[in-house]
Amino acid sequence: MNCKYSVSIVIPNWNGKNLLQKYLPAVIKAAKNHEIIVVDDASTDDSVDFITNYYPHVRLIKKKSHDGFSSTVNVGVAHALGDIVVLLNSDVEPEDHFLEYLLPHFSDSSVFAVGCMDKSVEGYQIILRGRGIAYWHKGMIMHERGEVEKTDTAWVSGGSGAFRRSYWMKLGGMDELFNPFYWEDIDLSYRARKSGYRIIFESRSVVIHRHEEGMIKTRMKSSHVKRVSYRNQLFCIWKNITDYSYLCEHVVYLHIRLIQSSIKGDTSFIFGYFDALKRLFVVLRKRKESQRLFKKKDRELLKRR
Repeated sequence: MNCKYSVSIVIPNWNGKNLLQKYLPAVIKAAKNHEIIVVDDASTDDSVDFITNYYPHVRLIKKKSHDGFSSTVNVGVAHALGDIVVLLNSDVEPEDHFLEYLLPHFSDSSVFAVGCMDKSVEGYQIILRGRGIAYWHKGMIMHERGEVEKTDTAWVSGGSGAFRRSYWMKLGGMDELFNPFYWEDIDLSYRARKSGYRIIFESRSVVIHRHEEGMIKTRMKSSHVKRVSYRNQLFCIWKNITDYSYLCEHVVYLHIRLIQSSIKGDTSFIFGYFDALKRLFVVLRKRKESQRLFKKKDRELLKRR
């Protein structure tokens, strides 16, 4: 592949030997001699031995402690040699030419990230994902799947997307406050967009994503996943929203939501809120750091399209 950019493909791994066995060969084939890095998040299975013994040409970075997605990805990007870093989850199988459609977008210096078409295997059907919509509703940032015929997107997935490394480092990468998972890529994309960078969805760059084989679906209780997701949704709002009327609306509806959750017995939201509240001072510090780069208004970015 004739390309003026050097590329590093970063795969975070935690107890995913079975996934690496299935999908790493496809990554190697599609990489076309670009650098591949597997960052192991202190696995307790045989992932490390598997990579060492069968794929010695793959760069293996071993973490000493299990922290979560953001920390693991940040380690990989910090060690990457490429101008462009492509993040792939261990349950992702890229099509052979997926890089060829991603990389030309970076000729535009305003582009920070480009997302792939995600053929998401869900039960017995394939749902086309990869383009996201984010909007403001009743005091909260909401997100949902967008139609894949358009190229604008609210975020680029940390499981199948390409990122300009220099801008990643300037933005501070993924916020490790979001460990162990969820909302970290939405937060990074929002900070990038609010700082004036562009992100794009490229439907011709295709990966097959078997979400149901991943660690979150197979190893985590749904109540824990919901609790973390609610907590991280609040982190994203508290860190990034600067519109005064939006903040006032958030305070009002947050209390309404807490009352409704108490009545309905939705303990996941209640516990998620208190988990977030415990880190409020950390959030406020990070909020101050991020605002130094902000150029756009929340109302520009949170229009439903």
